Amino acid sequence: MQTILLINGPNLNLLGQREPEIYGAETLADVERRCRALLPEGVDLRAVQSNHEGALIDAIQDARGTAAGIVINPGAYSHSSVGILDALSAYEGPVIEVHISNIHRRESFRHHSFVSARAEGVIAGLGIEGYEAAIRRVLTLIGRGDVDQQLG
Repeated sequence: MQTILLINGPNLNLLGQREPEIYGAETLADVERRCRALLPEGVDLRAVQSNHEGALIDAIQDARGTAAGIVINPGAYSHSSVGILDALSAYEGPVIEVHISNIHRRESFRHHSFVSARAEGVIAGLGIEGYEAAIRRVLTLIGRGDVDQQLG
């Protein structure tokens, strides 16, 4: 069984409640459900959300040798956490970074992401559909890109 680790950072537990004009009305549970629906047989999703930087770093470190790929929305830590970047740099599998909003159309401090230096791809501004695109990309990178054939 291969596992994809889905990591969500601070305040993403408030999806559906916090600034719906920016982040939409769907919840983090909806995101996880939509991502799981894309997985072919033999691939599992492990979801972690924390408002604490150290807990996110621990989850990334725990993924070493156990997760085939990581999809991460580091939230505000994108713009401030060298620690998360360092943990991701020690991880051997593919990493796709996701942002629900287009961070490049927002405040200037959001335009830079430390995580992007490690990510194979960055998806921003697609709403929660960005998570689905990220899952599809990780599946391709780990050699399980047959998801469309299995769903079709």
